[in-house]
Amino acid sequence: MNLEFLHELGLSKLNSGTSTGDTWGKQDEASEIITSLSPVNGKEIGQVYSTSPEAYENVVEAAEEAFKEWRTWPAPKRGEIVRQIGNALRDKKEALGKLVSYEMGKSYQEGLGEVQEMIDICDFAVGLSRQLYGLTMVSERPNHKLSEKWHPLGVVGIISAFNFPVAVWSWNSMIAWVCGDVCIWKPSEKAPICGVACQKIVQEVFAANNVPEGVSCLVNGDSSVGQWMTQDHRLPLISATGSTRMGKAVAATVGARLGKTILELGGNNAIIVSEHADIKMTTIGAVFGAVGTCGQRCTSTRRLIIHSSKYDQVKDALVQAYAQLKIGNPLDASNHIGPLIDTDAVEMYSDALENITKHGGQFVVEGGVLEGAGYESGCYVKPAIAEVEPNNPMAEVETFAPILYLMKYDSLEDAIDIQNSVPQGLSSAIMTQNVREMELFLSESGSDCGIANVNIGTSGAEIGGAFGGEKETGGGRESGSDSWKAYMRRQTNTVNYGTDLPLAQGIEFNL
Repeated sequence: MNLEFLHELGLSKLNSGTSTGDTWGKQDEASEIITSLSPVNGKEIGQVYSTSPEAYENVVEAAEEAFKEWRTWPAPKRGEIVRQIGNALRDKKEALGKLVSYEMGKSYQEGLGEVQEMIDICDFAVGLSRQLYGLTMVSERPNHKLSEKWHPLGVVGIISAFNFPVAVWSWNSMIAWVCGDVCIWKPSEKAPICGVACQKIVQEVFAANNVPEGVSCLVNGDSSVGQWMTQDHRLPLISATGSTRMGKAVAATVGARLGKTILELGGNNAIIVSEHADIKMTTIGAVFGAVGTCGQRCTSTRRLIIHSSKYDQVKDALVQAYAQLKIGNPLDASNHIGPLIDTDAVEMYSDALENITKHGGQFVVEGGVLEGAGYESGCYVKPAIAEVEPNNPMAEVETFAPILYLMKYDSLEDAIDIQNSVPQGLSSAIMTQNVREMELFLSESGSDCGIANVNIGTSGAEIGGAFGGEKETGGGRESGSDSWKAYMRRQTNTVNYGTDLPLAQGIEFNL
């Protein structure tokens, strides 16, 4: 396979067996090697050094020192640096998109879309750099001014997952940087080369602008490196993306030291298909939501809750659509679906298929692992559709694979109850042309998720809105809206410009 995109990203040494990796690209006696294997063909992409405890200490010390200067740069000047990063990403969009596709397994179009998200958040952050606003309040005391300001937190730790190996980091880092923070990023050990590529792009921009070394730091390794970060009181904020199990451990550890967290965890997302739905729109939204990224998005559509009057029509449309799906090398634009991330994911997928049958589910579209030419990595699977009862235990858990559950409902209130019955609360959608149904779904009696859509699917979100969910999804918010406030500390200021010192609440204290 032509890996010219590695050369375009300055990563040709990785493919020739030379290791690189942590922030400084150094090896010490405690370093271990992480080898990245592509799920596309099972071949080695390259190797990186795992960050040792000593190297980690060096990284945190450099980040702390860099913060002392970076926070003094005017926010619009920090925004200018992020603007240049956005332009650098535009220049590298195709190459980085191919790397994302090759290392993670999502289609090339989705890889390009992920890099576009990075570009979009850069543009958002540039504008934000001139809008880090506080408030001025009316004081109860004469000749007093009461106001609040926002200040940077310090060193922000970012722990990202394999399924969005670059975009989620950018959601955090670009916002954190314009806020005046510095960042330490631990990418997934399943997609470390993407992290190295991003670090190289950023460091070139930083070097050209004399940005202090340590504003952008990269550490590689398994969960032990993440544990160092969550236990480290020098990192006041940890933004972590991953499973609910991982998020609970992060929350407990960071909470024990009274640190802050942004948690983006599991999703078990549903589309309610009303009797008033447009079936063509429903089919498009449901199919992409269920099979995009091979079902490995936190916003992937897991459940389709269909009005009984439309059930057979929707089921038939899905069966026809699934028959047209092409599975194979994600860098081939004619393929819709690439591989799962690794063989461990394939095993979980296969176990789920077996358990669906055990719990009474009936397959409408059979799943299975693909073998033969083009599928040598062992990571390619067939998307499956199963009919289940709403209380089927398999429909209540998140299987990170392309498995879609169909279930019936008769009243919209029942459909909303079914949707909200799972532990997760990330994304949700309703397909309807009925305004009353739409408004009920979006009301306080409707979806309990952080994201609620009408006539679009559950998967895919614009960076302008806050992204995140409730319940076991963690409650965090990233990206747009006022998510920037999570990366700063609020300070209330009172200024007395008079000649007397009156106390609040009318308290008298005379000397």
